[in-house]
Amino acid sequence: MDEMKNILFLCTGNSARSLMAEAIMKREGRGRFRAYSAGSQPADAPHPYTTDLLKRLNHGTESVRTKSWDEFAGVGAPGMDFVFTVCDQAAQEVCPVWPGQPMTAHWGVPDPVRAEGNEAEKRLAFSEAYRMLNNRISIFVNLPFEELDKLSLQHRLDEIGKG
Repeated sequence: MDEMKNILFLCTGNSARSLMAEAIMKREGRGRFRAYSAGSQPADAPHPYTTDLLKRLNHGTESVRTKSWDEFAGVGAPGMDFVFTVCDQAAQEVCPVWPGQPMTAHWGVPDPVRAEGNEAEKRLAFSEAYRMLNNRISIFVNLPFEELDKLSLQHRLDEIGKG
């Protein structure tokens, strides 16, 4: 894989999981992947627990913002090589047609925004979502891309989402 690949993480609200995935990929992609995130119905702002967690884990948060997936489907948008849904609701929605026919997979993670309980329990749900995404992204960035044909790569992407 000689050139940088673009990855879009999708979720409905783009306030937690997809933003975490974007931040993780920016760090773990090691200059091989350019990460973006968006939502089908983006929230007004990132969830405060998301930005708190990212700050605590030394991710830059100055550019963290919610955005519509329309931003990445129009003329002039970066072409995507991979599109991953990280929530079940977005996986069931009719997605825009992504130019260039990127590879897609569903990497569903429970929604921490919906967590119930006291503050510690809610924050734990955000940490758990981050952990799951970090594990999946770590597996992804370490795939032997140059050894995999398109069908084998698709199989690996689907398997990552099941773990």
